[in-house]
Amino acid sequence: MSTYTRKKLTAGIELLAPAGDMNKLDMAIKYGADAVYLGTTAYSLRAASGNFDLRYGLPAAIDKAHENGLPAYVTMNIIAVPGDFRDAAQAIKDVQASKADAIIVSDPGLFTLVREIAPEMEIHISTQASISNARACNFWYKQGARRIVLARELSMSDIKEIRQEIPKDLEIEAFVHGAMCMAWSGRCMLSAHLTGRSANKGACTQTCRWRFKSEPAPQYLLTEMKRPEDQLLMEEDQRGTYIFNAKDMCMIEHIPELIASGISSFKIEGRTKSPFYVATVVKAYREAIDTWAADPKNYSTDPEWLRDLSQTVHRPFDTGFYFQSPQEDAKVFEDDTMIREAAVVGMVKGYLPQSGLVLVEQRNKISLGDELELIQPRGRHIHIKADRIFDLEKNPIESTPHPQMLYYLPVGEHVASGAFVRRSGDKDTPKT
Repeated sequence: MSTYTRKKLTAGIELLAPAGDMNKLDMAIKYGADAVYLGTTAYSLRAASGNFDLRYGLPAAIDKAHENGLPAYVTMNIIAVPGDFRDAAQAIKDVQASKADAIIVSDPGLFTLVREIAPEMEIHISTQASISNARACNFWYKQGARRIVLARELSMSDIKEIRQEIPKDLEIEAFVHGAMCMAWSGRCMLSAHLTGRSANKGACTQTCRWRFKSEPAPQYLLTEMKRPEDQLLMEEDQRGTYIFNAKDMCMIEHIPELIASGISSFKIEGRTKSPFYVATVVKAYREAIDTWAADPKNYSTDPEWLRDLSQTVHRPFDTGFYFQSPQEDAKVFEDDTMIREAAVVGMVKGYLPQSGLVLVEQRNKISLGDELELIQPRGRHIHIKADRIFDLEKNPIESTPHPQMLYYLPVGEHVASGAFVRRSGDKDTPKT
């Protein structure tokens, strides 16, 4: 195990960020995460993420996290079949050698193998294990687990009750933001059935977001037999119907309740999301937690946090099952669209104090007159109008049409490296 000085937690709450690749790890660090979770090229439930190879990428990522005072937890949370164990022992040894702070597992077989090979390694039990009661928590605690990632289907009152009935040194982790699944704790067979790519192996194709056709009529009502008044409209348009589509979780307006529930770690979903997504979500929750800790009695939600979160690509926001049970509200909606209210147009690479120019790497084209925001890792956003744009020779240009081209914007005040340049008003509906 590694020895390093861990970043001090605010109010004892860990803000846990996804690190799908090195770039996202950088954003998690810069924008205020307390810890990161990441996957390897095998045994992770996010096969579509960049992930890290066991021999070189994983040690480098963990070293970088540790250098910045962040623990790094490695996911090995697939639901394993016999063939998965051929290389599992070596994978565990490699994770141990990388000085990871914990391994996240869901399968009892992998759990016991970790205990045999790396008995000192801290183990967290994944949400994929569907842990939804105190007895299950206590069972895993007796086996040696030190953290439980609770099932997302639990209510706030359920979590409070569980917290009271488990050992004080058993930590609770719970998702507070990001995509949800229409299946219980992500245990879904749709993708495997239709594509041969199993969600339980990390290769989910998000089949629930696909278009389904209703035959023979263009419209049906799906009625639950015992609740005829609760009908789900199976409406088909020219694109199809989307009866399995889950909303996205957003708990930014409920930080005091989350803290009062006894959750130790606030987890952000999103290893396959963009670096901008990681940066924006981490910053919003970082500011919310810090604001609460500074003055709990007078705490209130800053509308800017929700506005910033709304600038990311997302489905309609909801509070998950914290206040409503799956039986009351399945949290699905009948559209396949994602919402984006702003576009990332660049990333700040440096600042020239003598001239007040910011060096930007292009992500999307901007033109003279565009209204822009610079989103920094800390502090307020900077609003500017692109009245002037310069190329690298500081010649004036009218736009930035070339992918990843470098250019200068006059700002007049210091801007941190790693800041994003955002253009509001790009309200479109990109697909996943």
